[in-house]
Amino acid sequence: MLTDPFADALAEAEKLIESAPHVRDEKDLLEGYQYLAGGIVATTHAAWATERTHPFFVTGTGPFTKMGLDNPDTLYFGARINDDVEYIVSGTRGSTADLSFQVLNGNYTSANVPGSTNAFDDREIDIADDGSYEIRFGPEPAEGRRNYFTLAPGAAQLVVREVYSDWSEKRGTIRIARADTSGTPPPPLTRDSVEKRYERAGKALVSRVKTWLQFPEWFYLKLPVNTMTEPRLTPGGLATQYSSVGHYELGPDEAMIVTVPKSDAPYQGFQLGSMWYISLDYINHQTSLNADQAQEDPDGLIRLVVSDRNPGVTNWIETLGHDRGYLQFRWQRVSREFTPQDGPSVEIVRFDDIPDALPHFENNRITPDAFATRIAQRQAAVADRMLG
Repeated sequence: MLTDPFADALAEAEKLIESAPHVRDEKDLLEGYQYLAGGIVATTHAAWATERTHPFFVTGTGPFTKMGLDNPDTLYFGARINDDVEYIVSGTRGSTADLSFQVLNGNYTSANVPGSTNAFDDREIDIADDGSYEIRFGPEPAEGRRNYFTLAPGAAQLVVREVYSDWSEKRGTIRIARADTSGTPPPPLTRDSVEKRYERAGKALVSRVKTWLQFPEWFYLKLPVNTMTEPRLTPGGLATQYSSVGHYELGPDEAMIVTVPKSDAPYQGFQLGSMWYISLDYINHQTSLNADQAQEDPDGLIRLVVSDRNPGVTNWIETLGHDRGYLQFRWQRVSREFTPQDGPSVEIVRFDDIPDALPHFENNRITPDAFATRIAQRQAAVADRMLG
């Protein structure tokens, strides 16, 4: 059958889920199947919505198509490109905290992190007073051409990130066109082209599962448990992003207190990830907080309490029954070098000792109704972003 390549790949991906080294119980496995469903949606959509002759931005990760420790504060857009033609990227700048562009010379795989051939944020481009902009990517030298960026040999993917610090900020718009095919239709479908799309979707699905099981082995799991690194430039070439990472393991009566200065960067965010290397449910639970959402103590520090049980504080980060997982800070649109003093400190305490470990505990407390209001605001904000 024409879809056999995809069916075979799906069976292989399912075996990878079932044999993942971190799977300990039925809960882990069921989350794996949920993760697999998101991958199926994302890869089949990309195989049919992306066309090298007529590129289109697609969202490869979102609340139901998660991968790569997706940031709850970010919308991701990607397009397949060639290095020998010119592309026109245009749109309007919303009120989000950051808008960045990155050209990669390949895809993430279980054996390779693709090189970043170009990375910059919107401070590098001219934007009109009404928020509109137009930039071009192509093979020609950029000298003397404003808003033009040269594609290096091997350029294969353009990724755009729109980052929210306030989830009610106004979304921008963005589109991409090839200069030499704009205004023309793509070629009609053939049996061969349809079969190749199914085959491409299947390969992408297997690679997706393999890649993001391997990635934490490189960057997280070799670190001491219940620690976080100093801020460092994020691997992968993002020009203005620092990150601090770690992995945790907590007993049923333990909590982690993460303390970090409120940054001068336009964006600072913290999140948890499951062992599938994806974000936890950030719509219906507070599994992430950025600097705008978090409560700042009078001393200028933000103290986050990571625990499964509710400690009754505003900055509770819910583990949702995950006694193991990943920790991540991101600082974006930075304008200076970050130092260890900008980064987090981590303390493991008994759950009952949380009040004594928080110097401003009385100020940190929150009622169940007030916390429920925070969750309702998250639900409404994600719905307004139309991320489904």
